[in-house]
Amino acid sequence: MSGPPAPGPLEAYAARFDGLFSTPAQRRGFREYLAGLLLPRDRNKTPTCLAGTEPVVGAQHPAVQRLQFFLSESTWDHERVNSPRVEVLLADPATAPHPGGVLVIHDSGDRKDGKATAHVGRQWLGRLGKTDNGIVTVTTCWADENFYYPLHAVPYSPAHHFPKGKSDPDFRAKLQIAAEPDGTAKAAGVAFRAVAADCAYGDQDSFRRQLDAAGLP
Repeated sequence: MSGPPAPGPLEAYAARFDGLFSTPAQRRGFREYLAGLLLPRDRNKTPTCLAGTEPVVGAQHPAVQRLQFFLSESTWDHERVNSPRVEVLLADPATAPHPGGVLVIHDSGDRKDGKATAHVGRQWLGRLGKTDNGIVTVTTCWADENFYYPLHAVPYSPAHHFPKGKSDPDFRAKLQIAAEPDGTAKAAGVAFRAVAADCAYGDQDSFRRQLDAAGLP
């Protein structure tokens, strides 16, 4: 890599992913992003927060601009980065999933202004408890009584992003997306005894049938 290493033992972890980034700037951005996620902050995980600057006046700070470019413009594949992250968790005896744990499915929304950002649209945002303009991501976590960690995340694209709306062959409802991470988790070798989700999913017969067909309680 080129640039300052990540703090302390985080550097050894970050170095595992160096081969997935094509430039020194990407590898530096990855380290700055990891450090920003782990440092204690009082505000939401915005680029200014991650870079440790003020929310408004700090937006033009070089560290913030560099991080913003890494997250939104730089050409790296988040799925290729996530796969080895999950592999590390599965290989470590301290975090390896066991058959007594559960797979938790949840969709989380964040408010976002405008219409140009990918996946943005007016929709229900559970975190805010209301319908608003924002982005929703369907996530899976593995959990037991001691700890939990995220596995996979898939953004939901509202129907207006597709030429034929909900009838477009590429459109996927949240329930369809939610059923897919179950298979992704099993394909990755994640052991769990049951799938857990809130009532918005449990009330859907089609979703329960999909789980039943896959042999997932």
